[in-house]
Amino acid sequence: MNDSHDITILAIETSCDETAAAVVGVVDGKVTVLSSVVRTQIELHAKYGGVVPNLAAREHVENIIPVVEDAIRKGGIAPDDLSAIAVTKGPGLIPALLIGVSAAKTLSLVWKKPLLGVNHLEGHIYANFIGTDPDKTDSFPLLALIVSGGHTQLVLMRDHFRYEILGETRDDAAGEAFDKAARLLGLPYPGGPAIAARAENHEPGKNPEFPLPRPMIDSDNLDFSFSGLKTAVLYLMKENEARKNDTHFIDAVAHEFQEAVVDVLVAKTGKAIEAYSPTTVIIAGGVSANTRLRDRMRELVLRDFPETTFMMPEFKYSLDNAAMIGSAAVFRYGHMGAEDRDRLATDALSLDADSNLAL
Repeated sequence: MNDSHDITILAIETSCDETAAAVVGVVDGKVTVLSSVVRTQIELHAKYGGVVPNLAAREHVENIIPVVEDAIRKGGIAPDDLSAIAVTKGPGLIPALLIGVSAAKTLSLVWKKPLLGVNHLEGHIYANFIGTDPDKTDSFPLLALIVSGGHTQLVLMRDHFRYEILGETRDDAAGEAFDKAARLLGLPYPGGPAIAARAENHEPGKNPEFPLPRPMIDSDNLDFSFSGLKTAVLYLMKENEARKNDTHFIDAVAHEFQEAVVDVLVAKTGKAIEAYSPTTVIIAGGVSANTRLRDRMRELVLRDFPETTFMMPEFKYSLDNAAMIGSAAVFRYGHMGAEDRDRLATDALSLDADSNLAL
């Protein structure tokens, strides 16, 4: 790292339906969140059963300035204290991304600060590095299971910012499958928390009345597929139309669906650990907030791979937030030389949002 102990970043995140800003720096040798402000739009989009991009962008326009001002105030800093500004440039919903990128460009020009564009998925990965020493590199090779509304990937990192995608979903992402299954069950958006809550009501240890498939769990690769699982729920609900208002029935289906998704995620991660022998395994993305997944992944690593370190972000940094973007930016900015930093200060206007940005 280069002058890592003198870095303070203002980070902005607007890739979907959360308007977020954070101040992240290095305090006492650790990546530290000085402030994190998130303004959610869940209530707005719940009535539509999912995020409406243009409505999300409109809310970001209304929220972005108050959220940034709140983050600066709570962080106890002034603009002059900042080393740089960071913003999510993709992937995500382009109308939403444009609001954050435009705001970050404006602040960069007005405050004369370097501007970093950060990959949203990289932010989720680096949420795991909050609270760590940015100069240490003993976590590699690292295996990351990224599970979110738009992505399900197994990624191998041999060093910071070196990504090799080992496997990914061929259709629906895990989070997307949760949302679609919840809709079929008559549960509210977002589907992940709704299904998890109903699954907890199911009698522990009870065998499923109607076992659902575990797609590709035994395949000889590390790819995923969840559309068939969603379709199985659709047929199950059609076959049991008379039970759609039966609380115990919905609880049981929610439990079995969650178990099916987690079984596949854990099995594939186990295969990847066996194949690549990483030093560290992490989970990242919105679905990493799922308690069942967190417990099963911890159990897998402790039981079968005791020489491997398992890390997961705090719950508040699992869902979309700007602190994770700030953490990634601290590492990126710290790895830059003086010329690269100067270039960021002069090229702010060249930063563009990219809805399909690859890791």
